[in-house]
Amino acid sequence: MNYFKYVLFAGMTALIACNNDDDTTDNDQQVEPKVINFEYKTTIAVTGGGEGKAEISAYDSTTQSIFTINAEDNTVEVYDISTIESPLYNTTIDLTNYGSPNSISIHSGKVAIAVENENKQEAGKIVLWDIQSKTITQTYIVGALPDMVTFTPDGKQLVVACEGEPNKEYTIDPIGEVSIIELNTNTVTNLNFSNFNGLEETLEEQGFRVFGPNADLAKDIEPEYIAVSDDSKMAWVSLQENNGIARVNLETKNIEGIFPLGYKDYSLSGNEIDPSDKDDTKVLANWPVYGMYQPDAITYININGTGYIISANEGDAREYETNDIDYFVEEERIKDIDLNPIAFPEANNYQDNANLGRLKITTELGDEDGDGVYEKLYTYGARSFSIWSEHGSLMYDSGSEIAKRTLALTPERFNDNDKRSDDKGAEPESVEVTKIGEKYVLFVGLERTDQVLVYDITNPFTPEFIQILSHEEDESPEGVLAIEASDSPTGKALVVISNEESGTVSIYENED
Repeated sequence: MNYFKYVLFAGMTALIACNNDDDTTDNDQQVEPKVINFEYKTTIAVTGGGEGKAEISAYDSTTQSIFTINAEDNTVEVYDISTIESPLYNTTIDLTNYGSPNSISIHSGKVAIAVENENKQEAGKIVLWDIQSKTITQTYIVGALPDMVTFTPDGKQLVVACEGEPNKEYTIDPIGEVSIIELNTNTVTNLNFSNFNGLEETLEEQGFRVFGPNADLAKDIEPEYIAVSDDSKMAWVSLQENNGIARVNLETKNIEGIFPLGYKDYSLSGNEIDPSDKDDTKVLANWPVYGMYQPDAITYININGTGYIISANEGDAREYETNDIDYFVEEERIKDIDLNPIAFPEANNYQDNANLGRLKITTELGDEDGDGVYEKLYTYGARSFSIWSEHGSLMYDSGSEIAKRTLALTPERFNDNDKRSDDKGAEPESVEVTKIGEKYVLFVGLERTDQVLVYDITNPFTPEFIQILSHEEDESPEGVLAIEASDSPTGKALVVISNEESGTVSIYENED
């Protein structure tokens, strides 16, 4: 196994940098865009509207259709966007007899849908739907709670992140798995992390977490999201609650390693946060707190022959409670715990609501000698996006860029108008990368500010801010999908945003 330690590069990104040169190239090259400027075009209201009606979308270029998961109704709704200003409802894929859909991917006329069992702790399914015949042609049994599915770029395999969440009482905890489906033979290989049992201490020393009650590493790991290399040989899997990323060899069907992501120091310049929703102000400052990266969505991009993994560092806590019984709850506010007076002098009033008192932290870290008094404080997520090497080394972290950018440009949206400052801030939820001309463009979906930030990451060590996509409030972007100009019905690059709270799908077009 290859384990590592990392170095954090934090700092602000540059202001808008658009190329206004009128470049011309050979016929076999793309013309460099004069400017990247996405503008809002239209919104699709998924049937019924409301929360849970529009979570993730996929696109089929042949039929110029968007497929959107409606988890609330156990369906996938299909919309023709050949005329982008007036999308038309096409059909509905009814999954009532299969379960609740979580994820969707499309390749060469095939639609793969990840469906969880009614009992989440039991095996889930991947449902394969044929676009031409509009029928379900195949189902595959995979691990418990398949949360994300994707075709490999060559279309030969499906890769599935099976989260394996415990039940509410935390008495049944399935192992987390990565399922690999060979489409030419219809065979399923389920990979788990049992080979890493016994390595918990080594991994935890580098910033990984294994902390569920009575769980070994294989049970505790909960695969969340998948990114696949352009050559279809490697996959990376985000392990959100565990604060890590795993690397999977798709050729040998082997989990090659777990990369602990470590912790982000909010006391360092460039990592400022606003930790309070009760201070009657929106202000960023340094505090003696650490953030766990805990990525949700991840994506892969190859720039000039080097592969990178980009993560949306949302954060997540484990809270298992029902009927007012706490079976396992790791979350607590700083005002309600005991702080070590040497590490946190009382004169600084750290536990005041206007300072750190309201900030939510994990009780599973920071009490170094187990006496109930905390010497360090660890909060959820990193309020940023990060760029990692293929072996898990941190190449770039956006620091406090997201907070500074939203506060400067849309202060009324900052941390959901300050209401989420005590939690995970803007909550970067999704990331997507596309190429426009010779530029690599990154989209970062912010769940709590109802926005998507756009960056030029052609130089992955110095991303440059381009713009904020900001339409209605109370949308909560869950999925961001980029459609290249060559596949777009308008001949221009599109961004499709699936909004979980509003049950809508928003479409933006690059106006170059």
